[in-house]
Amino acid sequence: MIRRLTATLLAASAAFAALPAAAQDEAGDKVNMVIVYGEDAAPEPVGDEIVVVARLPEADRFRIPETLRYSDNPANNSWASRVERLDIVGDFGILSCSAAGAGSETGCTQAMIEAAYADRASGSSVRFAQLIEAARQERLATIDEDAAAEQQRVEAIEDAYMERLRQERDAELPDEATTDTSLPQPQ
Repeated sequence: MIRRLTATLLAASAAFAALPAAAQDEAGDKVNMVIVYGEDAAPEPVGDEIVVVARLPEADRFRIPETLRYSDNPANNSWASRVERLDIVGDFGILSCSAAGAGSETGCTQAMIEAAYADRASGSSVRFAQLIEAARQERLATIDEDAAAEQQRVEAIEDAYMERLRQERDAELPDEATTDTSLPQPQ
């Protein structure tokens, strides 16, 4: 029975994991994410792409990325952090993410999610999602003015075309100016 429950939970979690991937298949703006060091020039956008530039100090150019500088090896942990982990010794049962007790594995997913959000919140790495959103807002800020300028340009072209058509309608035909209007008499 536990195997069936585990298999059902795994199938359900796989189905839910596929939903965000399907949402990402929709085409959106083409985004080029670049990390630039010091005073280096940022690449120019090609066509309709958004170029998001994260500028880091020149001193970081040849350094190991900050996310890789530290190790989770237990030998590198202080005694204080090791003692803090002792508070979970008696934690078992449903939603506990332990090997003891019925339903204890059900809390592991929640623990992984909480750990991922904690890492993300405390990380000092470049946050491209925020930079992309700022670039999109900057791009959308000028869209109304661009649309108004394009509309004025199109209306000016239409007015010039209509004026040319009116002049052509009002102009004399070449045959009207030189031809005698009287018709020859039949014989």
